[in-house]
Amino acid sequence: MTVQSVLEETKVLLEHLGLSEEPFGVYYSDTKPDNAFGPKPGPPISRELEEQGQVDMQEVFKEFSCVMGNVWLARKKHRAAFISPEEYGCLGGVFYCSMIKPNLRFIEHYVTTGFPGTPMHGERYLPSPEAMQKFLAQVEPRDAPAKYCIFKPLSLFTGDEEPEFVIFFARPEVLCGLFTLTTFTTGDVDCVASPFGAGCTNMIAWPLYYKEKGLEKAVLGGLDPSARKFMKTDEMTFTVSWSLYQKMLAALPESMFNVDGAWKEVRKKVARSARAWGEER
Repeated sequence: MTVQSVLEETKVLLEHLGLSEEPFGVYYSDTKPDNAFGPKPGPPISRELEEQGQVDMQEVFKEFSCVMGNVWLARKKHRAAFISPEEYGCLGGVFYCSMIKPNLRFIEHYVTTGFPGTPMHGERYLPSPEAMQKFLAQVEPRDAPAKYCIFKPLSLFTGDEEPEFVIFFARPEVLCGLFTLTTFTTGDVDCVASPFGAGCTNMIAWPLYYKEKGLEKAVLGGLDPSARKFMKTDEMTFTVSWSLYQKMLAALPESMFNVDGAWKEVRKKVARSARAWGEER
């Protein structure tokens, strides 16, 4: 399928789902989009500089900018968001989006129990720096194929641009539809994963992990407490590879959406949810 044909099929899927917001695509490019949301340039960072004591974390955090926060702005303004090795904003996000390797040791403490003898208590999302190291070693993304990791609405893809992954932002009833369509498409009862990670980890790093292993898995995300402020109430993310997404669209005609079954009742709940949140189409 061409991107244009996928856009037409996506409209059909969104109508079935009762979802008013189009999905985002993720891709890598050496060209930064115009008018995109992203971090300001920060001080140079690397594991080597960190080990030499040459990374000033106070300076780094002055330009803190969350990937999810920039995607949130891009969603509201129908524009693109980006991150790069120089314009990174977040020590975790720049690693999860494949911008730098290896990760800085700082995040192993920041996400867990902090640094002993300092006021930094850590986020306490994992029980120890060692547990964080194990997680980072498993999820470690590949080297980025280009300078920028870019997120933008599917309808903004032009020319020969093609997303590597497609991200939906949705509440449970809509997720029910996406989940079931994925299982119907793949025939795999374990085709949706929801591993631990930051908001951007489940939008890009874990999808990359499964893709590199040749596994067609959707990734359910949005369970990172730090990312919730950049998402609607009750909303989560649902990410699939571009190849799997095209198969899902091809499976639409034979799916539950086109038979007289349980989805019609779920669809009524989708409509009630949209009315409750003032998001009727």
